[in-house]
Amino acid sequence: MKITLLYGTETGNAEMLADDIQAELEDAHEVACGNLEDFAPADFDSDCFYLLVCSTYGDGDLPASAQPFAEAMADETPDLNGVYFAIFGLGDREYDTFAQGSEKLAALMAAHGASQLGDRIIHDASGDDLAEDLAFPWAQAMVELAQKRLSQAA
Repeated sequence: MKITLLYGTETGNAEMLADDIQAELEDAHEVACGNLEDFAPADFDSDCFYLLVCSTYGDGDLPASAQPFAEAMADETPDLNGVYFAIFGLGDREYDTFAQGSEKLAALMAAHGASQLGDRIIHDASGDDLAEDLAFPWAQAMVELAQKRLSQAA
């Protein structure tokens, strides 16, 4: 199964986490990793599973690298039926807009017909856990779920 990790970042934390997830998964899977700002909505492929990692910036906004992607999604209005994704958010509970960037990205994907697998998992920068402590088991579980889902759809 092909897996694409896409990240939206402002300060680089989501990029570092996506790189770590890629390293964790690539022994058993074909995994590509890239910035959302470099990904065209027309490039979504229903034979690929998408893991999204997204931070939040400002007042609950998408981070800078995810904003061009969101604009392209609005302009191109792609049909993402048959595309599966899972999403991991980064945020800080100290802010009222905790992890709204990943929430907005998930809603954007769903609005274009993509199907989210599993719950959106959120790492709290104010908490005691490291992001990878949550992200690694989440990614593995989502890949297993996607393998089942994609094999049923075939």
